[in-house]
Amino acid sequence: MSPAYHAEVILPAVVRSPRQLPNAVTEAAVPDVAMPGAAIRIGIDFGGSKIEAVALDEQDNERIRTRIATPRSDYGAGVDAVAGLVAAIEQRLRARGFSTPATVGVGMPGAISSTSGLVKNANSTWLNGQPFGRDLSLALGREVRVQNDANCFALSEAADGAAAGARTVFGVIVGTGTGGGVVVNGALLLGANAVAGEWGHNPLPWPRPDTAAGPPMRGVGEWPGPPCYCGRSGCIETFLSGPGLSRDYAQVVGMHLTPAEIAARAEQGDRDAEACLARYDDRMARALASVINVLDPDVIVLGGGVSNLKRLYANVPGRWGRFVFSDAVRTALVPARHGDASGVRGAARLWP
Repeated sequence: MSPAYHAEVILPAVVRSPRQLPNAVTEAAVPDVAMPGAAIRIGIDFGGSKIEAVALDEQDNERIRTRIATPRSDYGAGVDAVAGLVAAIEQRLRARGFSTPATVGVGMPGAISSTSGLVKNANSTWLNGQPFGRDLSLALGREVRVQNDANCFALSEAADGAAAGARTVFGVIVGTGTGGGVVVNGALLLGANAVAGEWGHNPLPWPRPDTAAGPPMRGVGEWPGPPCYCGRSGCIETFLSGPGLSRDYAQVVGMHLTPAEIAARAEQGDRDAEACLARYDDRMARALASVINVLDPDVIVLGGGVSNLKRLYANVPGRWGRFVFSDAVRTALVPARHGDASGVRGAARLWP
């Protein structure tokens, strides 16, 4: 096995030529040992605020990692950014003795319609209705495999992450949005409509009125629920995403805080912050219980910014039993092993 290598390259928002790759690269002390003809897989995580890329070798060592800002609301610039990013990475790989072109897998918010070939369901709404996969393939001159970002996350964690060895895995991203992906026996389960795992746009189950469960729920009734970008109201995403958690706190207290700030206040004894997080624990428990009732996974892995709330891993399993149709719940709830890197690693793994 070649020695692990990590590099960080910070690029401008749009890279149109491989000549724009900066020379400054932070490298590990151990040098590369490139095998002639060694296969490289490039993964791209195309997010609403950033585009991240990684180059994995045959042993899944990271050879290059880079992150740039997403050109928001500019579809053409987004395609150009990905194409330039891949070209820049491949230039660096060739300089170090690796063969190119590499395979390219892309994770994105949304899915490719199996009917039209166009993007659907993306919360980065400027992607919707666009032939993203086709345009990337044309720009790069090769087949590009595109999948939902939560699917990529689930694939990564099932392969060599927190759920490695589990038969059925449900991977959850709770960040700017709320997504999910399903892996069974090491393979992605996509479904007939390419929406398997999209729990975030189901309604919050067992919704409660604002007077239910005493003071923690007062003033924050769950029905019909907040409006969602998808056109409906009360979607799980509107409650469990990072913005949903912040909105819930602001609705009661009248002040906008990030999830991390709310957690910090709760740790300092702030009752409103603690009540907000208790509501979140309960909603997460109900939402995941509905997944367990349908899929019955061995492991549920949490990723995304809100997954950093350590209390979730004890409080949610402590609550979901009353909603799961079973005498006992053996499903494990765990944090992602690869953290923020998991989605981009899963995108690379879209190629064997």
